[in-house]
Amino acid sequence: MSRHLLSGEANNYPLRAAYYKLNYIRAPTADKTLKEIATKMANLDIALLTTHTSRGQLSSRPMSNNGDVEYDGNSYYFTFEQSRTVSDITENSQVSLGFSGAQGLYVTIVGTGHLIRHKPTMQQHWVPDLDKWFKDGIDTPGVVLVRVEAKRIKYWRGEDEGELQIK
Repeated sequence: MSRHLLSGEANNYPLRAAYYKLNYIRAPTADKTLKEIATKMANLDIALLTTHTSRGQLSSRPMSNNGDVEYDGNSYYFTFEQSRTVSDITENSQVSLGFSGAQGLYVTIVGTGHLIRHKPTMQQHWVPDLDKWFKDGIDTPGVVLVRVEAKRIKYWRGEDEGELQIK
């Protein structure tokens, strides 16, 4: 934005007003419950899972929850023991998830990544579609379940936005 527009030297009030609204007026925050956010997230499958690398960089990758979308503050993803995801979470368990959905819905989740190798727990989150990546199911050598435990959830849909802190 040019200094002329901001200083009032330009005679374009609508553009100045729009600039001011976008940069100085926050939309009212409409905080939701976890159940309300879970309802909005029901059809979101693919997330960008972001971890911290050993060099302090951020690394993101798309992950599918494979239809395991009854959201209770935990998200579940399968990967392999030798993946960067596992090595990153082992060194720094602070992660984030980013979702984009229909009708302009965006959700970010900041939380803690946990690595689960307990087969009965993995079985609870297993769906047949995973067999194309893990040929022996939960008995595939090196399969790991990543659980992301939410600490903070932010969402946006149009002018509706909010944040939920999870204890």
